[in-house]
Amino acid sequence: MPTNRSTVPHTTTALTIPFEPAQGGWYTEAEHDAIRMAVSGSGNWRTGWRGAEYVASFEDAFAQYTGTSHALAFNSGGTAMEMVLRALELKPGDEVISCAINFVGPHIAVIGQGGQLVLAEPDPVTLNLDPADTEQRLGPRTRAILVTHWNGASADIGRFVELAARHPHPVHGPPVVIVDAARACGGRTPSGARVGAEGWATVFSFESKKLMTTFGQGSMVTTDDHGLAEQLRGLRTYGGRSGWGTNQLLTKAQAAVGLVQLARLDEMNAARITRAHDRTAALADIPELTLPPTLDEDLHLYYRHNLLVPEAWAARGRDELMDVLAHRYGVGSIVSDPVTYLGHDLIRTHTTGQHCPRAEQLAARLLCPCLHPQMTEDEEAQVRDAIRRAVADIAQLQPATAKENG
Repeated sequence: MPTNRSTVPHTTTALTIPFEPAQGGWYTEAEHDAIRMAVSGSGNWRTGWRGAEYVASFEDAFAQYTGTSHALAFNSGGTAMEMVLRALELKPGDEVISCAINFVGPHIAVIGQGGQLVLAEPDPVTLNLDPADTEQRLGPRTRAILVTHWNGASADIGRFVELAARHPHPVHGPPVVIVDAARACGGRTPSGARVGAEGWATVFSFESKKLMTTFGQGSMVTTDDHGLAEQLRGLRTYGGRSGWGTNQLLTKAQAAVGLVQLARLDEMNAARITRAHDRTAALADIPELTLPPTLDEDLHLYYRHNLLVPEAWAARGRDELMDVLAHRYGVGSIVSDPVTYLGHDLIRTHTTGQHCPRAEQLAARLLCPCLHPQMTEDEEAQVRDAIRRAVADIAQLQPATAKENG
C-alpha cells in the first residue's frame, strides 16, 4: 500500500549529513557587499528603507534573464501563486489541473482561491505532470493547467499550451498554463526557452532552500500578459487606487542581494548539475535503484537527486532504506514529494473520490538523499557509500528484483 510518510523523517542524533540542505543558493562576498550597501544607504531619515529603485532593477534584470515582458517581485512564492490564481477570478466549479506528486503549496493555493483542484498522474521518468493524462482530465470547466517543474526537471510547457488550445473553456477560451518554477530557476525547457518565458504566468521562489535565495524568502512572477502584470501590481500593493490588495512587496535588502544571486545563478546551477551527474555516474551500477534522468542543456537542475527503489520495496522497503541511511550511516534523506492528498487533510477532503494510482506507486518508491554543491568531497563520498551499503543491507531483507525504469 502507498505510504503516508512525512516529507521529513523523525530526527536522529546519528545524522552527520542532514535530511536536506537548509540553503540552496549560497552567498559570497558580493552578496555581503550588496547587503552592506543597502544598509548604509538606508540610514537617512529622508530615504530609509524605501526599496522601489532596488526592486525595479531586480525585476528588470530578471525579465531580461528569462526573456519575458514583465517580472514582478513578491515577498514569497506562496503569496505570488495565490495572487496569480486570484487574477483568474475562479468561480465555484472552475477546475485547475495539477500533478498529484507535488509540494502542497500550489494545491492549497488553488483551493484557497476557490478553484476545484483536479489531480493528474506524473510522467513515470521525470515525475512532472503527464500531458497525456492531463488531456484525459481536460473538460468544459477547466480554467487552468498548473505545471510544476518538479525538483528541477523542466516540463514541456509548450505541449501544455497546445493541449489547452485544443480544449477551450466555453466562456473564457483556452485554459491558461500557470507554471510553478520554484525549483527550476535558471533552467531551460525542451523548446530552448528559459524557464519563465512560456505559459500565462510563471512563479519562482527564493525561499532559503531554493536555487537562489533572497534572505530566505521572496518570489518573482514572469508573464507576457500586460493585463495580468497590472493586476498583480495592484494585488501586491493594497489594490492600487481601485481594488483589493495587500502588502506583498519585496524589501530593498532582498532585491539588492537578489541582483547578485541572479548574476551568479548560472554558476551555482552548473556546480549543482556537475555534482548530480557525478553522483548518478557513481551509483549507476546499483541494480536496485532507478536514478534521475540525465538531461542536457539545463533541462534538469537537480534541486533534488531523486532515487526510486524497486516496486517490490515500495513504501515499507523504501522507509527501511531511509531509516538505515539515517541511523546506521548518518545520512539524511526525504520524500520530496509525497502525493498531496495522502499527506494533507485539506487537500484530501477537497479531492475526495480522486485517485492517482501511478502517482501513489511512484511516490512510495521515492527518496531524495541530501545533495548540495558545497558538500565537501568527503561528505559526498560518505553519501554515495552510505547509499550503496544501505541498499545492500535492505536487499538482503527484500525480494530480489531487477533494475526498473519507472
